[in-house]
Amino acid sequence: MPGESRPNAGTHFTVTAAGVPAEMPPSPGAVRRGSWRLVLLLAAVGALTGAALLSLAIGAKSIPLESVLQAFFAYADTADHAIILENRLPRTLLGIIAGMALGAAGALIQAITRNPLADPGVLGVNAGATFAIVIAVGVFGVSTMSGYMWFALGGAVLAAAVVYFIGSAGRNIVNPVRITLAGVALGAVLTGISSGLTLINPRSFDQLRSWSIGSLDSRSMDSVLVAAPFIGAGLLIAVITTRGLNAVSLGDELATALGANSNRTRILGLVAITLLSGAATAAAGPIGFIGLMIPHVARWLIGPDQRWIMAYTLVLSPLLLLVSDVLGRVVVPGELQVGIVTSFIGAPVLVALARRRKASAL
Repeated sequence: MPGESRPNAGTHFTVTAAGVPAEMPPSPGAVRRGSWRLVLLLAAVGALTGAALLSLAIGAKSIPLESVLQAFFAYADTADHAIILENRLPRTLLGIIAGMALGAAGALIQAITRNPLADPGVLGVNAGATFAIVIAVGVFGVSTMSGYMWFALGGAVLAAAVVYFIGSAGRNIVNPVRITLAGVALGAVLTGISSGLTLINPRSFDQLRSWSIGSLDSRSMDSVLVAAPFIGAGLLIAVITTRGLNAVSLGDELATALGANSNRTRILGLVAITLLSGAATAAAGPIGFIGLMIPHVARWLIGPDQRWIMAYTLVLSPLLLLVSDVLGRVVVPGELQVGIVTSFIGAPVLVALARRRKASAL
């Protein structure tokens, strides 16, 4: 009918007499909500900055924040400054880019499949990347980060394609329940095979022992420099697709009426997920719960608009990963891998969020 309103997440449309959707200017209430969201996002950026400083300062040897700042602005050839720039800075940067990658991949998967339980781990993408790296080490003798990266991307591509094909039953309609079951099954199979291969020849896989749990313990900038271009490309694609994801969340028919190309949005999203998950897994290992939990938190805070969800996810995901890494350095003697800490934090938080209808609904 003329003037009938059809709301979309974050954007308002009306249907004209000709049946053509037209975009309307935002209401004053929407402007106020946008301002509140921006203030909260800036607060999260401040918290991320604080977490990064703590990551640089806390470790086997605690270093005052003053010395941390001096390492960047008034460098002196001291042991503290060498520790910060040569060891802790690569680790912190890896935590930031890996956290952003895992969170963005989770947000994309949940939006594309319209399944709040989906993430790169649940859908088997991380397992595919891990399996490919195990093959690279055990069969081809690959021992460099750049070599891991290409195998990880290939494994992520194959796993995502298989799960998507099974979940859509060969059609372009994705069944959220089927795609989740397919991802869990594929992930279990690939994880079992990977574990079996590592047990056959454990000496060859000693270098992957810490990585397989999920760790940011990078001793140089190599991991960051190799992973950053792939993660950067994936994040760019992810940001570009957010507006289309808002339309896809309303269903394919209404998305088409609003001028969105659902298939193109899904394909771009799948490319971004592959780049993000493959690069993050190769660099830091299969870290869980980040991509599953943080989009829930963002959705609970600011609603279903995918543009805001992506913005919050890109800040909150590295925040959680860096805080988990810092906790892992201090809660036990020695160090606890960040993948274990995120599991301890993520499980109860995710259960609490899942009990809230607003957080668990897409």
